[in-house]
Amino acid sequence: MGEQRVRIADIAEELGLSTATVSNVIHGKTKKISAETVRRVQELLEKRQYIPSMAGILLAQNNSRIIGVVINDHEKYEGHVLEDHFIASSLNYLSKEIEKSGCFMMVKATKDCRGIIRYASMWNMDGLVVIGFCEQDYKMLRDNMHIPFVVYDGYFNESVRICNLIVDNYDGGYQTGIHFRELGHQRGLCISDNHICMDWERWCGFRDAMEGTGGAAEFLQIPMKKMDRPAFYQSHIEVLKSHTAVFAVSDYYAIDFIQFLQQNDVRVPQDISVAGFDDGPYCEFVNPMLTTVRQDGEKRAELAISELKKLREGKESGRSLKLPVTLIRRQSTSWCREKQQVFE
Repeated sequence: MGEQRVRIADIAEELGLSTATVSNVIHGKTKKISAETVRRVQELLEKRQYIPSMAGILLAQNNSRIIGVVINDHEKYEGHVLEDHFIASSLNYLSKEIEKSGCFMMVKATKDCRGIIRYASMWNMDGLVVIGFCEQDYKMLRDNMHIPFVVYDGYFNESVRICNLIVDNYDGGYQTGIHFRELGHQRGLCISDNHICMDWERWCGFRDAMEGTGGAAEFLQIPMKKMDRPAFYQSHIEVLKSHTAVFAVSDYYAIDFIQFLQQNDVRVPQDISVAGFDDGPYCEFVNPMLTTVRQDGEKRAELAISELKKLREGKESGRSLKLPVTLIRRQSTSWCREKQQVFE
């Protein structure tokens, strides 16, 4: 067996000091301790090769430098929430910004919003980034937790003590609709697993662009579970083929839909053009490469950390910030198969 780990009590006994004094030296709380005592403790710590608990050091400080990122492990992710294109990309950008700020990132996926309060308090967190919960959840957190937090894509009227970072979902859908009309598409279809919040805004923008320029748009609610979608698409195959352009409210659904079409000998984009939303890392690795709406994940992560700092320092009381989006044109969209005149 290896040597027994040195304890604070061992150091204190050998020096004839209290465990509190040794602990304070370890945690950097030395204002009321003489320089000589600090020196003696540090020398013996080094000599005895004392290994401190990093968690203990962080928790003992007023500022732990821990930023938590909490994600709603919604059923639609089917147990793979951290593998989702948007979530994975968001975590990547947040990780870089949090490290740049000199902090540490802790990630938690949970269905229990109330557990966030205990989680954040237990680790003495400096702040939280919360993704994917509902209005009542955010209000509950605000009313029961002193730790500042920012929200990705929250939907609520009040923003007191909450910073809400959203993207221009309506404009993303609108840009997609205009793009389809410019390519001569008269009938467009929007697919989503729900018709609320951000997905609804994306659909509204798409519909207004299509119909406002003389085209037509329809909405089709698809199953949330992946295993149910092939049969659903098959049962709606004639409806799908009656449209020359399909806007999926996420890259995940767009790529999944393209795979179904290709397996059923429907060519993309020759027969049906397809566009998504998010511009995740897989968009350029599918065939054809996906036309999609890009949201600036790097900018949102930068804002998340800077807004957390303002909330923590009392320089900001909470607000909503809307980030612009940009349509990225790739090979999954092309001229309408009927070769209709380009919209002017």
